[in-house]
Amino acid sequence: MNVQKHDNFRQAASDKKRTKPRAPHRVKPPKEKLGRKDYEAELERLQVELCHLQDWVRETKARVIIVCEGRDTAGKGGLIRRLTERVSPRTFRVVALSAQGENERKKLFLQRYIEQFPVEGEVVIFDRSWYNRAGVERVMGFTPKKDVEKFLRNVPEFEQWLVDGGIRLIKLWLEVGKKEQDRRLEARIDDPAKQWKLSPMDLKSYTRWYDYSRARDAMFEATSSKAAPWHVLRSDDKKRARLNGIKYILSLIPYERIKRDKPELPKRSKKHQYDDRLDTSKVKIVPEVY
Repeated sequence: MNVQKHDNFRQAASDKKRTKPRAPHRVKPPKEKLGRKDYEAELERLQVELCHLQDWVRETKARVIIVCEGRDTAGKGGLIRRLTERVSPRTFRVVALSAQGENERKKLFLQRYIEQFPVEGEVVIFDRSWYNRAGVERVMGFTPKKDVEKFLRNVPEFEQWLVDGGIRLIKLWLEVGKKEQDRRLEARIDDPAKQWKLSPMDLKSYTRWYDYSRARDAMFEATSSKAAPWHVLRSDDKKRARLNGIKYILSLIPYERIKRDKPELPKRSKKHQYDDRLDTSKVKIVPEVY
């Protein structure tokens, strides 16, 4: 009898557990707005670290690829500008390939990207990459489904080959929400300085939010590997996204500060000295309006 009661109690407890309502999802309160002064101070600090990374890349002859992907208006361009504005373009090179021309269509799909890969002592940042095939080409129907599926099967082996060959591969996906994308696209419509960013393709893509979401999910599922994982950067807050992105990239590369002697300016030679003031009768001087 006692055993029967015990079994009944266990069954009732089990039923109660199954029917217990889930706790309400707690929404994190919005973060306090990041002030420009704090943002610029932290950005300057991180950009100094990028200069140290640059020295290390040159010294060790490292090869680094940073892939920046995401929806339209996700902030890829802004992040890339902050990554590169204080370093040498001879070390940090940005690659933003246009649509394939007739001659490029004759190449293997990955060939045009491989041609842009870093040499020793170089960082290459792809503003969109070979993952166009898994994104816009898939969603907009530019590439047959079988070719997209073939790409998703093969690209992990390709990236494993890159990593095995000594390239440090960082794949960054900037994730922007629907409301924030709406706000940014509307700003592009109203701002003459930003209208060039709004292409007919952007307008077509805008209507296919969930198609892009499914393409993103399939891409992550097929191509986020141990050798080359995807790193998702939330970018609704542009300032925080730039700081978080730079800091995270720095954390993924085990660079060290290279010690160098502080240079001293040499004395100017007075050899061949002459009066080198400009002859204003031979040139036109730009008006000093400002």
